[in-house]
Amino acid sequence: MANPSSASPASREPQALSSSDGATTAKPGERSTPYASNVMRFLESVGISNPIPDNYSSEDFYSDFLCNHLKTDAVRRGHITCFTTVKPTILNSMGGLHGGVVAAISERVAIATARTVVGEDKELFLGELAMSYLSSATINAELIVDGSVVRRGRNTTVVAVEFKMRKTGKLVYSSRATFYNSPIAKL
Repeated sequence: MANPSSASPASREPQALSSSDGATTAKPGERSTPYASNVMRFLESVGISNPIPDNYSSEDFYSDFLCNHLKTDAVRRGHITCFTTVKPTILNSMGGLHGGVVAAISERVAIATARTVVGEDKELFLGELAMSYLSSATINAELIVDGSVVRRGRNTTVVAVEFKMRKTGKLVYSSRATFYNSPIAKL
């Protein structure tokens, strides 16, 4: 086996991205990493090589997509409760609720919860979103998503969001979001 450091500089040149048909997908003049062909093969194997359909790239598609999975149950000052069911469209490759979906739902619920105590005259800026993935919610699992204000200050609002199994009450995901409040500029 040859030592990688002894290879000539020309043999260590990055290769162009290529798909299974041998076509180059890198733009002219761009250089790709030596691992690009491996990455492309992996992406093709999991079905990510196809172009994104036009209706998926419309403005605010993902907001509509996530909101279709949330059903609001109760809204009170400083507290929101929603329900969601794990559908096949939001599963990861191992059959559980995708972590990105958990984070996106957490963000949406946290924003809505913060809005119950922060007036419309202030903008909310997400400063931090900390996630804890404690367990997994599998297909057709029903979850209760509870958002509650932990701290409300003049310039910051902290919201906790918990995902619990509806049948057992088991905590499966937890998050904490910190928002910065600032008055809307009047120009």
